[in-house]
Amino acid sequence: MSWRTALQLAIRALWRNKTRAMLTALGVIIGVAAVIAMLSIGAGAQQRIAKTMEDLGSNNLVIRPGSVSRGGVRKGAGGRTSLTRDDAKAIADLRDVVAVAPSVRSRAQVRYRGSNWGTPIEGVTEDYALVRRWTVAEGDFISEQQVRSAAHVCVLGQTVSRELFGLASPLGETLVVKGTACRVIGVLQAKGATAWGTDQDDAVFIPITTAQRKLMGINYVNRIDVATTGREASFRALDNVKRLLRDRHRLSTKRPDDFRVFNRAELAQSSEESARVFTWLLGSIASVSLLVGGVGIMNIMLVSVTERTREIGIRMALGARRRDIQWQFLLEALLLSAAGGLLGVVVGLGGAHAVASFTELPVIITSGSVLVAFLFAGLVGVFFGLHPAHKAAQLRPIQALRYE
Repeated sequence: MSWRTALQLAIRALWRNKTRAMLTALGVIIGVAAVIAMLSIGAGAQQRIAKTMEDLGSNNLVIRPGSVSRGGVRKGAGGRTSLTRDDAKAIADLRDVVAVAPSVRSRAQVRYRGSNWGTPIEGVTEDYALVRRWTVAEGDFISEQQVRSAAHVCVLGQTVSRELFGLASPLGETLVVKGTACRVIGVLQAKGATAWGTDQDDAVFIPITTAQRKLMGINYVNRIDVATTGREASFRALDNVKRLLRDRHRLSTKRPDDFRVFNRAELAQSSEESARVFTWLLGSIASVSLLVGGVGIMNIMLVSVTERTREIGIRMALGARRRDIQWQFLLEALLLSAAGGLLGVVVGLGGAHAVASFTELPVIITSGSVLVAFLFAGLVGVFFGLHPAHKAAQLRPIQALRYE
């Protein structure tokens, strides 16, 4: 029997029980759609995390003060005041270091005429935008001269600009920050929220000297960001930074560090690995529903073999070989899984786009995820169709003809 004849017979057999065939294929449709949707959501989560790490500087080191111990009790991390701008200048001369950005941070109400907005205040240097990957959308960023002179200028994040000025340009306007007037010289390009929900655009940036002298009255810094030449270089730079700071802070070998150094490359690697595991976990969970659909195919095909026992006997009596019978039932199972797979791809793509439309989560649909889901559906059809096809082929013609 030719494959074309077998295909025609398989289609005719499925069409005779089209309602049952559609309900059987529904399990495969749901399974394939779930696999595509889950893999797309997982890929979107990976991209979101990667973008967040890129925005923060995936090759950056972050240096923070260490904890304070008093009376045998250790306070929270960051309680020391051991880091200074001179430390940052010394770090800038190290090998593998591209730029260094010390900063201080506080929170205050920012007023403009009758409006006010509570927001973080960042005291930064001219290299802050380079190190932290900020782009100026309008105006200019803080300059070296403005840092030296402790100028009363500021740069706004998009959220602050929108809350205080709406759609109007804030350039040249004057804000009041903790009683100090600051002229707006720039607005940064929007970055959006981080993967953990922090609005990066909700901040006001002023020269670090202005923040230290006029707003906070301090001479230390809260953190130092260090941009390195690459991911591998960041690990070398981390060791060099630790040695340099211990020497500058005159710490003996018995004394612990009075600072903490974090390598964002390590965080980026662990985040990427976690996202990959999360994606495959989602895909694995979704594939269970596809396996359930395969069980449904096997169940229906077994019922079909029982119902068509007499038909099988007649075909064998007319000369059909066992492999012809086996091939026909296997082809029916394959057609069910293939049709369900195609419809599942359509439903999965639609579901992924729906998720992207109704949530802020990016969804990435790859040809790989679609192909994997469809091929898996085909394998499920073949695997779960083998037993019913084999059972049909093993029927004896005389017994089959006697079956009522």
